[in-house]
This record gives sequence, C-alpha cells and structure tokens, in this order.
Amino acid sequence: MEKQLISGLKRKDFQAIVQGKQTDLFTLVNDNGMEVSITNYGGALVSIMVPDRQGNMANVVQGHDSIKGVMESPEPFLSTLIGRYGNRICKGKFTMNGKEYSLAINNGPNSLHGGPTGCHARVWDAEQVNGQELVLRYVFAYYEEGFPGEVHMTVKYSLTNDNELVIDYRGTTNKKTVINMTNHGFFSLTGIGNPTPDQMDCLLQINADFFIPIDETSIPTGEILKVEGTPFDFRKAKPIGKDIDAKDVQIKNGAGYDHCFVLNKREPGELSLACIMTDPKSGRTLETWTTEPGVQFYSDNWATGYPIQCGCTAPRRSGMCFEAQHFPDSPNRPYFPSVQIKPGEVYTQKTVYKFGVVE
Repeated sequence: MEKQLISGLKRKDFQAIVQGKQTDLFTLVNDNGMEVSITNYGGALVSIMVPDRQGNMANVVQGHDSIKGVMESPEPFLSTLIGRYGNRICKGKFTMNGKEYSLAINNGPNSLHGGPTGCHARVWDAEQVNGQELVLRYVFAYYEEGFPGEVHMTVKYSLTNDNELVIDYRGTTNKKTVINMTNHGFFSLTGIGNPTPDQMDCLLQINADFFIPIDETSIPTGEILKVEGTPFDFRKAKPIGKDIDAKDVQIKNGAGYDHCFVLNKREPGELSLACIMTDPKSGRTLETWTTEPGVQFYSDNWATGYPIQCGCTAPRRSGMCFEAQHFPDSPNRPYFPSVQIKPGEVYTQKTVYKFGVVE
C-alpha cells in the first residue's frame, strides 16, 4: 500500500518510462516530520513541507503533482536541477583553447540553463540511500547541447534534522569544458495556494555589496557595481516588493529582479550565508548557504498563473529563486571566476536551503 504523504502527492503519479528509464517520486523525511519530495526527472523538487510559527505544515516550493505535469510544465525549469551551465551564455558561443563552441539557443539570442534539453529535461539515475538521502547521477554526453567533454555528474540531496536541504554536486570530465550547476527552486514561504500569494511582503537580506548589471537581453554588461544607492541593496532586510518596480534601467532589463549578486566571501569556496528570506505572516524563514561566488535572485517575473500541484496556481512573483552559481557568461569573461574544468579535476559545489521560523 502506498505511503500517505503530507503533501498529498502520490508516488504512482510519477512512475513512468521516459527516455528508456524509470521515473519515480522519492521522499525524504527528517526526525521533525519535515518532508521533501523529489522526482528523478530533472531532479525536480516537487514539495517541501515545513511548519509555520503555529506548527501548520505547508508546501513552500512550486512543482507539479505528476510526471506528465513536470514534463509539460509552462515553466520548464520549475524547481529543477540546472546544467551543465546555469544562467546565460551570450549568443550561445564561447572560445576555449582557440576553438569556438556553439550552443543551443533558447532565450532570445542566448543560451540559457544548459539549453532546452539540459539536465532539467533528463531522467537521472536515482538511488535512495536512506530515509534522508537521495543520490542522482547523470552523464552529459559529449557535445550535448554543443558543450565539449563528457561530464559525469552526481547530485546528492540530504535532509538534515536541522531542517536543512543540502545539495552536494560532484562532477568529472574527460575533456576540458565548462560547468556551472545550480538548483532552480521556486520558493513560496507563504505556502502554495490557489492562487499562490505573491511574495512581495516577504523580507529579503542578501549578503552582497556588489551585483552584476545586465543588458536588455540579460547578458552581463561586464561591470560589477555596488548595490549601495540602488534597488539592489538588500544588505539590510527589506520587503522584496519595495523597489521591484523602481524606475531603474536594471529593473527594466530584468522585468524585476533577475540578477546575479556577488556574495561577500572571506575566501573563495567557503560555505557562507548568501541570503535570508522571511515571511512575516507565517513566520517561515529560508536561509541559503553556498560555496559558490554568486546567487542569482530571480523574482518570478514571467509567471502567468499556470497550474502547479494539487489545484494550486503560480501567478507572477509568487515563487522566489535563489540560484547559487558562478556568474553568467563566465566563459566569455576571463576576469570572472573560472568555470573551466579539466580532466583529472573535480567540480564540486554545496548549497544548503535551511528552513526555520521566527516569532
């Protein structure tokens, strides 16, 4: 008999043969009763059940309630893993070792999130190690979406008893290539609903003194600017909606927030706090910790109210994304932290989404 999940999701609705592989729903539960459900199609998060200050459980991540829903989502990156290159690469081209590589174009003139059939649209091999750990494996084929090198990627989801969802990435390649993995969780700390409330009253603090401005096609201009005196100053917590429609060319270019923040780090690769989001109404909090140099804050500017799981909908600005990553278009920006990986080297990344409550 199928185990009843707090989320209401049904495992059988996620079981199918896709791309010649078995898809399924995997659920992690910690000692506090927090419940996280993940499908191996795209490594998508489909529910994260956490309590509010009264102890009421709600799903705080947007997803779908069937494998068909995940595969046919109006938002193809809805709470999925992203790779092999998260964010944009200008005109889908970069040069390495004197050779130009041409990538799939899927975002205006640019390549976005590894292309239209990146790992978000692939079935990963899955191994549930225990009730609190899931390991996913995927092999990026040589020249998949135009990228050089065959990359073996392992992603481990762990749910700790401190209500942390830990995501560990580890990858190797047989040829020099670029890698920039991330997770594209759409978080709704109010809890999803019909409609899911926008998150504009939620408070956000980002541990960044600088951000990366973009042009009208969302490609970095090449500058790194101070957040001070701009709508991008989240050094102290403020409502997300406070400056989201400010008369500012960067807000216009992103249709809101869709920018990479340069995280304050004492040393490269340290696991440090990137940002904290707080919902004053429910008391729920989300801390994002990462080893990455940047976090892309995307304020869900293009959602249309499409259906998500369990009769809920996703209106504009109802799901906030904190995509821990290297900077966009890094293969074309030698002065950005390098995203190149050679044979014999190991790509690693750790991101932690920690949930809590405040009174």
